[in-house]
Amino acid sequence: MELENIVANTVLLKAREGGGGNRKGKSKKWRQMLQFPHISLCEDLRQALERDYHSLCERQPIGRTLFRQFCETRPELSRCVKFLDAVAGYEVAPDEKRKECGQHLIEKYLKPKSEDHVPEVPSQLVDACCERLEQEPSKELFKESTKLIHDYLSVAPFADYLDSLYFNRFLQWKWLERQPVTKNTFRQYRVLGKGGFGEVCACQVRATGKMYACKKLEKKRIKKRKGEAMALNEKQILEKVNSRFVVSLAYAYETKDALCLVLTLMNGGDLKFHIYHMGEAGFEEPRAAFYAAEICCGLEDLHQERIVYRDLKPENILLDDHGHIRISDLGLAVHVPEGQTIKGRVGTVGYMAPEVVKNERYTFSPDWWALGCLVYEMIEGQSPFQQRKKKIKREEVERLVKDVQEEYSEKFSPCARSLCTMLLCKDPLERLGCRGAGAREVKEHPLFKHLNFRRLEAGMLDPPFKPDPQAIYCKDVLDIEQFSTVKGVELEPTDNDFYQKFATGSVPIPWQNEMIETECFKELNVFSTDGSVPPDLDWKGQPSPQPKKGLLQRFFSRQVRKSIRPTLAPQHRALSHPCQADLAGRWARRGSRHGLPPCWVAGPRGSRVDPCRAAGRHSWCCCVLRGLGWSVLAKHAAVAQAERSCRRH
Repeated sequence: MELENIVANTVLLKAREGGGGNRKGKSKKWRQMLQFPHISLCEDLRQALERDYHSLCERQPIGRTLFRQFCETRPELSRCVKFLDAVAGYEVAPDEKRKECGQHLIEKYLKPKSEDHVPEVPSQLVDACCERLEQEPSKELFKESTKLIHDYLSVAPFADYLDSLYFNRFLQWKWLERQPVTKNTFRQYRVLGKGGFGEVCACQVRATGKMYACKKLEKKRIKKRKGEAMALNEKQILEKVNSRFVVSLAYAYETKDALCLVLTLMNGGDLKFHIYHMGEAGFEEPRAAFYAAEICCGLEDLHQERIVYRDLKPENILLDDHGHIRISDLGLAVHVPEGQTIKGRVGTVGYMAPEVVKNERYTFSPDWWALGCLVYEMIEGQSPFQQRKKKIKREEVERLVKDVQEEYSEKFSPCARSLCTMLLCKDPLERLGCRGAGAREVKEHPLFKHLNFRRLEAGMLDPPFKPDPQAIYCKDVLDIEQFSTVKGVELEPTDNDFYQKFATGSVPIPWQNEMIETECFKELNVFSTDGSVPPDLDWKGQPSPQPKKGLLQRFFSRQVRKSIRPTLAPQHRALSHPCQADLAGRWARRGSRHGLPPCWVAGPRGSRVDPCRAAGRHSWCCCVLRGLGWSVLAKHAAVAQAERSCRRH
C-alpha cells in the first residue's frame, strides 16, 4: 500500500472516531459558529414561518423536542405527550409482548381513575380499544386515539406554544439553520469514489464534528453533458425524501468549480463488494432477507412520494457503520404524476424490467422487478440474467429478461424461490408489489414472517452483519481514476440561475437531526433555572454588539485571506515597486490556490498602502509582509529573499 493511501486512511479513521478529543471532532470555535442570534433578528423569520402544527411540532426534530419541553411545563399537556410516547412504544413492541403492553397503556392513561388519565379520549373509544386488544393486538389499535390527542394539541396548546420562550428558541435554531453554507463549513478528507460528474469524498462539519460524504458535480462537466436537469432532479428528490432507508441530503452548496451534495456517509461499503469480495459469493438466506426487507421499506418511502427509483442494483445499496442499508444514487429517479404513467428506457442492463426493455409505459413496477433481481443475486451469488465476469451482449441479456425463465439452485428455500418468482413475473400487472397494495404485498410474503417491520422501521433490529469500524470499504486513493480536464466549455453569468436553484444550503430535518445527534442541541439549548427570560430571548432588549477582533485576529483571519482571490490582469494598474513585482511573480508561481494580496494588485497608491509609503520603501515592504501574516513564514527562503530585495531598493 502506498504511503499516500496509508496517510489518507489514517486521517479519515481518526476523523470518524471524533479526533480523539473531548470535542468529538468539533472545532475549537464551535460555540461561536452556533451562537444564537438575538431574538429581535428573527422577526422576519417569525413572519415568514408557516404556522403548521404538523410541520413545526411533529416533522422537524428540534421543533418536536421544544414543543414537548413546553408541554412538560403543564401537567395536562405532559400527560398527552406521555400517552403519545407510550403508543409509539406499543407499536414497536415485539409481537409476543404487544398485548401486555397495550393493557398497561390502557390502565395508565385511559382509565378515569388513573393519575395520568387523558380525558381527551372518549370512553366509547376506550371500550372499543379494550375489545379489539382482546381479539387481536393490532399495531393500529390506538391510531384513532393518537389522532384525537394531536387534534387537541394543535389548537389552544399550539397557540400558547407560539407565544412562549420555547418557540422563540426554535426561531433561533431556524436562524442558524438558514445561515450560508460554503466549503469552509467542512473539513475535506480522502476521495471515496467517483460519480458521473465528479468525485465523492468524505467530509466533516466543523461546528458539530458530523461526518458526511460530499458528492461533487463539476460545473463544466455538467454543462458539457447538458446534465443540469438531471443534477437538479436528483437534488430535489433527495431533499424531498426523509427515510431511514434512503441516503439523506444534509447540505447543498457551490464552490467556484463545482456543485456539492453533502450526503449520509455510509462507511460499510456497497452490497456488490460484500456479495463478491467477502468470502464465497452470496449471502445466507436470513441476511439476504434482512437486506431485502430494508430495501422494501426504502422503496415504500420513495413510492409514497410518487418517486420511481429505476436503478436498483448491488452497487447502489450501501451499508452504514451498524450494518443497516440505504438506497443511494437517485440520478435516474423520477416523479410519477398522480394517476399517470411514465416512459423511459433507463437503468442498468440485467436489472431493467421487461416493460422498460420494451419501452412501454409504467409506474412503480420496475423497482419491484429489480428487487427480485437483487434478492436472487444475494442468495445465488450471481445475477439471474447474466453471469459474472462473462461478457454477454446487451441484446442477449434483454432477450433473456423478456422471454426466459430464471433458474434456481439448491441455495433457494421454497420461501426464497417463491418471493423471487413473484417479483420476477414478466407481466407487471401480476407482479408482487403491483397488484394494488404496493409494498404491503411484499412485506406480507412468508419470507419475512419473522420480521417485525415496525421495529425494523424504527431501527430497533440488529443487522446480521456489522462492518469493521477500522476498515475502509473502498478502493485505494491511487486506484480511483481521476477525471480529465474539461476543455472547450466556459461558464457564463446566465448559468448562475441554475446554480442558485441548486445551492440552497442546509436541509431542515437532517440539519436538526445533526444538532441533536452530536449533542450540540443539548449543550446549547439552555434556559434560565430561575424562570427569567435570557437576554438573547428578551424582545425588549437589544442585540449585544459583536466583540472587536484583536490585532492578531485581524492579521491572521483565515476568512479574510481565503475570501480574497485576485489575480494579475491587464486592466489592473501596473505594480510600481520593483520589489512588489518580484514578490507578486514569486507568489503567483506558487500555484492557483494562492491569491495575490490586494495591495500588490492595486499598487502603492491604494488606501491600504499610503500610511506605509511615508516610512520609506523598506518599511513599506516589511509592513505588507507582516500585515499579511508573512512574519510567521520568515524562515522560508521566499520571504528572506524578499527582505534582501527590499534592502537593495
